[in-house]
Amino acid sequence: MEPSQTQRRLYNLRRAFPYTIPVMMGYLFAGIAFGVLLRSKGYSFWWAGLMSLLVYAGSLQFVAVNFFAPGVSLLHVAFLTLMVNLRHVFYGLSLLTKFQGMGWRRLYMIFGLSDETYSILCGVKAPEGTQPARFYFWIAVLDQLYWICGSVLGGIAGGLIPFDTTGIDFTLTALFTVIFTEQWLESKDHLPALVGIGSGAVCLLIFGADNFLLPALIVSVCLLLILRRPAGKEGQA
Repeated sequence: MEPSQTQRRLYNLRRAFPYTIPVMMGYLFAGIAFGVLLRSKGYSFWWAGLMSLLVYAGSLQFVAVNFFAPGVSLLHVAFLTLMVNLRHVFYGLSLLTKFQGMGWRRLYMIFGLSDETYSILCGVKAPEGTQPARFYFWIAVLDQLYWICGSVLGGIAGGLIPFDTTGIDFTLTALFTVIFTEQWLESKDHLPALVGIGSGAVCLLIFGADNFLLPALIVSVCLLLILRRPAGKEGQA
């Protein structure tokens, strides 16, 4: 007897969930941090949930809390948003093949491509017996649900308990460090990680902490493309 559509969806969901557990543990706490920060600015908890549903931009949401201050122009908001999230252009380019054939889910995958979701999608292959499009889709959906739940919980807690929000936006940096360490331990090829670290360090020294991200991404992509060619030629020899 063939499984029903609902059974197939649930099967893909069950297989995707274990891969998202590290993100769940990080996003719940990072989302709580965001909710607390937004609540400290006088906004109700449902604003935190709505922003995480419609914006869902991780570090940009922490930055965006300051957008609500009087005198911040729309042009300034648009420019800063572009600079903070420009890295997602590179993320999307590297996943074009994986997103092919996903139909309407492709639009959500583009929207839901956070740093941590991208990290998972780059390092995982759909297990045997799953439908790749639905498997990858559930990873993205689960990650956003964790973020939304954390944001709402933080907004509620921030209204009940007084918090010192100094340094609270560091939670996303800590989460990404944990995911990077996990992938370093699991992967045998450390070249991409070393290229990223080296490019980031050099560009940080040259451009400073406020402007190094985009140059570091460009340098990393160029170096990886250059270093990839010899490997391709060796495989054809």
